[in-house]
Amino acid sequence: MSKDQIVIGVDIGGTNTNIGIVDFNNNILLENSFLTNPEQGADSFAQSLSRHINKSYSKYKNDSVLEGIGIAAPGANYQNGIIESPANLKWGNVKFIELMKKHFQVPLALINDANAAALGELQFGSAKGMNNFIVLTLGTGLGTGIVVDGHLLYGENGYAGELGHAIIEKNGRQCNCGKQGCLETYVSASGIKRTVLNLLCNSNEPSEFRNMDFESITGKIISELGNNNDPIAVKAYNFTGEILGIALSNLVTFFDPKAIILSGGLVEAGNLLLRPTFTTFERYLLNIYKGKVKIIKSEMMNGKSAVLGAGSFIRENISEGINVI
Repeated sequence: MSKDQIVIGVDIGGTNTNIGIVDFNNNILLENSFLTNPEQGADSFAQSLSRHINKSYSKYKNDSVLEGIGIAAPGANYQNGIIESPANLKWGNVKFIELMKKHFQVPLALINDANAAALGELQFGSAKGMNNFIVLTLGTGLGTGIVVDGHLLYGENGYAGELGHAIIEKNGRQCNCGKQGCLETYVSASGIKRTVLNLLCNSNEPSEFRNMDFESITGKIISELGNNNDPIAVKAYNFTGEILGIALSNLVTFFDPKAIILSGGLVEAGNLLLRPTFTTFERYLLNIYKGKVKIIKSEMMNGKSAVLGAGSFIRENISEGINVI
């Protein structure tokens, strides 16, 4: 009796890391997640990731064959298996596939997390049937996966789509990448938290936030207070949505997509974020694009598109014999 063929998809985020066991029909059989703990070194993280992968895989080990592991991560370069100075992880440049090879003897492949999310949306999600679209992942940071004429845009060095580190304000907020004024310091879960702090410091408006320790404030709390009409939370989402809307209008000018798909924890706020985003997007969109570009909230749960995309990436690379280390 032949065993089932499975792959494992991994999505490394600045806050959480998601793992999925993916069968031959691209169904996620099992999902698991754990805290990334970005302060730990890459070696320690690789060991922790390996333990969680083995724990997840143990249930299927007797009846399945593990074809390979696809790993999605910020700052990942699929060409050489290196994660290069991810802004929200304290690792520097890491030969991550080499680290993982110490723990696994199966094919491994590395892909940028937003590119993995774009692959997941293209093959299994909101972008099915589209040839030109953009995915934005709005989590701890901001990632961008761009599909042009049905193909992922990698660029000359494998890093195309680093929109999160486009400068939107000269001498603006300090970013973990080392620059100032990066888009993700304003439009991300960590960015909106900074906006809340700024609003609290620069106004006397009553707010539930004034009764909280700043370190305890999370994106979920900001969303909950926004839905309860807390004035600081509502203003924070309006400010964030306006910046995001301008950024999206610029993306349309550059790439002429059919749709822009928004995913990640920040998007779970729904209309709190999306309403000011849509309004600003339409205001700044070049006339020739008006009415032609959709902005879509991903239908996939957080991390699922990247896990499926990473799983699909390793499976395709195995079959084609490329980019597998």
